[in-house]
Amino acid sequence: MRVRDWKDIVEDVAESGADPDDWRAIAGDRESGVGEDMYLTHPSVGVYQLKTYAKNPFEVRGVGTKVARRVDDGIEPVLPDRESGRFAVQSPPEDEDEAEDIAGDVEAVLEAHADVPTEPTDLFDDVMDAMDSPAFGPIDYEFDERPEGLDELATTYEEAQEVLEAEFEELVEGDSVGRGFH
Repeated sequence: MRVRDWKDIVEDVAESGADPDDWRAIAGDRESGVGEDMYLTHPSVGVYQLKTYAKNPFEVRGVGTKVARRVDDGIEPVLPDRESGRFAVQSPPEDEDEAEDIAGDVEAVLEAHADVPTEPTDLFDDVMDAMDSPAFGPIDYEFDERPEGLDELATTYEEAQEVLEAEFEELVEGDSVGRGFH
């Protein structure tokens, strides 16, 4: 198991080439201390775990790793279904021409959905397709607490949890987060 910067994990997800709308995520507060835990899963890619925190309003820091090469049947019930909230991984356009093309595609999607009754999840999926998002899907996220599923996944991937937690704590301590102003 190789612990890496959280941005490298997100880049792996974006470049995986997997079916973008089969991703699922679960995230929330860490069990103790500053920051959040997140698991990103895909049936053909596997399971990633990330630990992140906001060092300041402009910088997010963290670590992550791939904890499994596939999604086991045992964790499937813990993962969110299509009725949950939504998340996406997005890469910025290469240049202004690509940005204009994407904007035109999104505009066409919005016009099409404005003309017919539609479900919010269908609109979201179509916008993500128009933006060529490499990963999107349902997420179980608790802003101010910890979803039950996070504890179940932490237990399932206990060894990875312990290694990531140690690396994460070193990062937080090295950044002097939580010490206040002197």
